[in-house]
Amino acid sequence: MLAIFKNLKGDKAIWGVVALLALFSFLPVYSASTNLVYVNGDGTTLGHLVKHAVLLFLGFGIIYAVHRIPTHYFKGLSIIAMPIVILLLIYTLTVETRIGGVTANRWIKIPLVGVNFQTSTLAAVVLMIWIARYLTKIKDVKITFKESILPLWLPVALVVLLILPENFSTAAIISFMALVLCFLGGYPLKYLFAMAGTGIVLAGMFLFVLFKAPEVLPQRAGTWKSRIETFIHPEQADKDDLHQLTLAQIAVAEGGVVGKGAGKSVMKNMLSQSTSDFIFAIIIEEYGLLGGGALLFFYLLLLFRIVVVAHSSKTVFSKLLVIGVGLPIVFQAFINMAVVVQLFPVTGQPLPLISMGGTSIWMTCMAIGIVLSASNKKENLEEQSHGIDETNPLEVLSGQI
Repeated sequence: MLAIFKNLKGDKAIWGVVALLALFSFLPVYSASTNLVYVNGDGTTLGHLVKHAVLLFLGFGIIYAVHRIPTHYFKGLSIIAMPIVILLLIYTLTVETRIGGVTANRWIKIPLVGVNFQTSTLAAVVLMIWIARYLTKIKDVKITFKESILPLWLPVALVVLLILPENFSTAAIISFMALVLCFLGGYPLKYLFAMAGTGIVLAGMFLFVLFKAPEVLPQRAGTWKSRIETFIHPEQADKDDLHQLTLAQIAVAEGGVVGKGAGKSVMKNMLSQSTSDFIFAIIIEEYGLLGGGALLFFYLLLLFRIVVVAHSSKTVFSKLLVIGVGLPIVFQAFINMAVVVQLFPVTGQPLPLISMGGTSIWMTCMAIGIVLSASNKKENLEEQSHGIDETNPLEVLSGQI
């Protein structure tokens, strides 16, 4: 065990924040799991706690394994992983799975172990690495928009369009992060503005169709429409649509400044998704404004350390990689919190490292492992990629860069 701790590399503050968030997660997960047990008749509270512990244990195993990989290896791995991810996303759209009372084409079942895997979470991480690799490749080269369509925008479009029908919020986050990363990576602004403008126009057309003819859109379009209408005009919303948000509001109000105490939430037995999407409401009810504020502080601290790691990285690829895979973790946390206090429409985004789940925890851990790899000063060396064909993953993985 001591040998493992000695082998921990990278930013110690990130290790500490991630460990604290993971340890704290046991309290709200154990408390809120009573909803699954006594309302849904699903297992036992101890069983859900053990499952969460196993998922986190495996997640930290992923962090440890990934953070030992030299950062430049991720260039080659993204070349190998991108076509696999595209195929997985296509296959996912053909598989209907029911989890937590929700039926959707978001998950595939991993053979033998029987664990449900949400492919969009893997796709988001792989795509950010792919974009960082491409932007690094063109950093000193003048390119035309036409030259960037196939290597940059086609993968982005494929991933977003394959995720969009069943997971609008994740597709939106990926699109936003792709634009942010391209901006930071020095992609020509005139082309970037053109892409952003095109995106705004398409979004406007999408919203027009969503409200005027939702039946021509994917099956979940009705849910998206309802969530947007509920957020914009809550006074006109259907009572059923407002029910969960009202319960979340009550939980926040009941929490007060110091909360009711660990395990004493009342709303957890009425609020669906209390272990995932709305777990922040349970945290405030039990630990009050102080507990919610402390949690927000640790996510802000994580954001600060991610920025510090990106700033101190010696290579362009490392800088972009850290921002690309690290920023969405904190961004997702802010969205989850904003939904609970009704600053944002309901999205279905879990609270990273806190919410009970499977692959969302593992992919968050993989992203953290990548950030830690980049923060390892011994591995964070200036790139020497002359003579290396970066479209060949075997050359990239050879360790010569």
